[in-house]
Parts: sequence; structure tokens; C-alpha cells
Amino acid sequence: MTSKMAKMPAMAPPETSPLADALRRVGDRWTLLIVQALLDGPRRFNELSAELEGIAANVLSQRLRHLEHEGLVLARPYSQRPPRLEYELTGGGAELAGALRLLAQWGSRSDGAGDLPRHAACGSPLEARWYCPTCARVVDDHDDSELRFA
Repeated sequence: MTSKMAKMPAMAPPETSPLADALRRVGDRWTLLIVQALLDGPRRFNELSAELEGIAANVLSQRLRHLEHEGLVLARPYSQRPPRLEYELTGGGAELAGALRLLAQWGSRSDGAGDLPRHAACGSPLEARWYCPTCARVVDDHDDSELRFA
């Protein structure tokens, strides 16, 4: 009996794209959750470990080093003996907030929870839109011919 996987043609490696580059930098569950935890301000290792229930210390260390290498997190010493660090997002790391909100909104819609972000002034659900400031118009996602990364 042959498996379905054996019948599928081999896929070529994906070409470099903005999405592929972003996923290479932050494309796993723990990394995104670390960024989310740091959006509220600097955290120490033990604080992150407690907030991210279930993450192993070695995984947290590895992800923090990776985020620091990518220029998304800054590690600042707060103690020399023993050496201890506090972690905070750089400007580039803080820019991920919008992407995390969009992922959370998508997750909320797809799991049926209905917890959409709402406008504090009137309570209406918010919508994210692509907007061209030059043309002063909204560009819809389904109009792929108008959305490009160049």
C-alpha cells in the first residue's frame, strides 16, 4: 500500500518573498507570543517564562537570541552578578503589533469566538483596510492586481 505523500510531486523551494522573509524572522508560535508579551513593555526572562505558559527555558532563550539577532528585541543587563537581562522590543519589533492584531482578528473570526477589536468611542467592530494615501482610496484584498510588493 502506498501512501498519498509518496504520490505527491516534490515541491520546489519557495521563492524569496516579503512573506517568506517575515516568516523566516518571526514565523513560529513562540516567537510571535514573545513579541506579543513584550508589546506591553520590557520583561525579564522569568516574567516572560511565567507569562508564556508551557515554554521551555531553552526554547525561550533561543527565541530571544533569534529576535535579538534579527534586530527586533534589545537585551539590556539589569544585574552583573549573576548576569541577568531585561528584554524589550526595538522600533522594528513594535511594528509587528499591527500584524499580530490582524492574526488575532483572523483567529477570532475563524474559531467563531467573535472577539473583534472595537472602536472605544462607539463600540463598532473595526476593519483593517489597505489604503493608498496618494490616490486617497481603499484597495481591496481580493483585487490582487493592485496589491504588490516592489
